[in-house]
Amino acid sequence: MTSTARTAEPTTRPRLFTGRHLPLVLGVIGLVTLGAFENRAVGTALPTMVREFHALGSFGLANAAPNASYLISLAIAGLWSDRRGPIPTLRAGAVSFALAQLLVGTATTMPMVITGRLLSGLAEGLLDVSLMVLVARALPAVLRPRMFSLFAAMWILPSVLGPVVTGVVTEQFGWRWVFLGAVVLLVPSWLLLRPAMRQSATSPVPERSADDAAELAAWRAALPWALAASVALFSMTVAGDHLEAHPVLGGTAVVVALLVLGRSAVRVMPAGTFVARRGFPAVVAVRALGGAAFAGVGAYLPLLLTLQHNFSPSRAGVTLSITGVCWAFGSWLQGREHGIERVTVLRTGLALMTVGLLVTSLLAWTDATTWFGLIGWGFAGIGMGLSSSSLSVLTLDLSDHNNAGRNSSAGQMAGTMSIATALAISGTLLAFNSDNPRPWVFGVIIVAGAVLAGAGLSAAARVRRAEV
Repeated sequence: MTSTARTAEPTTRPRLFTGRHLPLVLGVIGLVTLGAFENRAVGTALPTMVREFHALGSFGLANAAPNASYLISLAIAGLWSDRRGPIPTLRAGAVSFALAQLLVGTATTMPMVITGRLLSGLAEGLLDVSLMVLVARALPAVLRPRMFSLFAAMWILPSVLGPVVTGVVTEQFGWRWVFLGAVVLLVPSWLLLRPAMRQSATSPVPERSADDAAELAAWRAALPWALAASVALFSMTVAGDHLEAHPVLGGTAVVVALLVLGRSAVRVMPAGTFVARRGFPAVVAVRALGGAAFAGVGAYLPLLLTLQHNFSPSRAGVTLSITGVCWAFGSWLQGREHGIERVTVLRTGLALMTVGLLVTSLLAWTDATTWFGLIGWGFAGIGMGLSSSSLSVLTLDLSDHNNAGRNSSAGQMAGTMSIATALAISGTLLAFNSDNPRPWVFGVIIVAGAVLAGAGLSAAARVRRAEV
């Protein structure tokens, strides 16, 4: 007995950066980083592009185009990944990304740029969902929290250096190389993913039950509503850009788009999402509430600091740095082996976000506590990192090979639509007070975010992990 115990080999815990998982991790890191750089690069290069093409009026259209294609892309990717596995979806996403960059990089007219931006949104949705499904199939559950913490961390460098690198490349070589260079960098990431893709392609496909088939049919029927949501989101963005010039017409268009978006959300979200039904519907509801709370506030903090606290534009950008660093730190924390139930980590993040946003609201109510308000925003960022990565883990925990794609897609669609709704409502409120925005306008926006985060905290009590 003793001899057997002495000769038994200890169980080795799987690790991300060793053995057979290393190529997958590096490939995913490469793709996520590349997508993040592209996302940040466009904002820096686009002003130069529209001036060169004498198309300043198309600036808003070029910005809004990816959002329109992203939503429908998520719906297609979810259905496709569940029916055929993540590999065809991943290939289509990579090809769409490469074509988008080539089209923009070689554009001779603004319509070519806008078409490329539409393809970029399509690629983002396909890649986001297929990478989630690939991670679910290729990595053991114990490694998923750390993998999702890396997802968040890979946005820090592009957020900090992306605008600088893009600016230098644009000035020294021309804006076209910002996009053409991305095609070159896509190749090594793709090669690193090949082993995991081969493994996933040879994995046995589980049999579908009658319930699975019915869910697939329902998701397929929801695709036209996803398209309607995409059109509504695009219309809402364009209308919001013209609110100041045409308040009545623009406001009416925003309201109509919101109604269409709401109706579409009812049809494409899992049953029970709007009442946070126990299980996965509650996960989707919490993602929508948390995303709207955080993004709806973060979009207006630089403007608040500029108008009310006399920050320069560069200093006001400190909120973006706080967002990136604190979000990644929170995501890193949730990936540690802390022995805490995942739902507890989620609720801790939402509680931090709620309290942090209430403290952040002091930026609107008083001039004397700027640093205190920014600390509050930092805590909100940590809470967002804890909660968003935990929601990604819970999504896969509550999924199987037959529905991981649709579930990942539903969560991301919920976040996208809720954020768009929050920004449309707050943007309309600000537009009607644009001559001289009063502090209470920003105060209402931030407190509303805290209320949404609190609602997410309440709904999180109905989230349960899958039975092991």
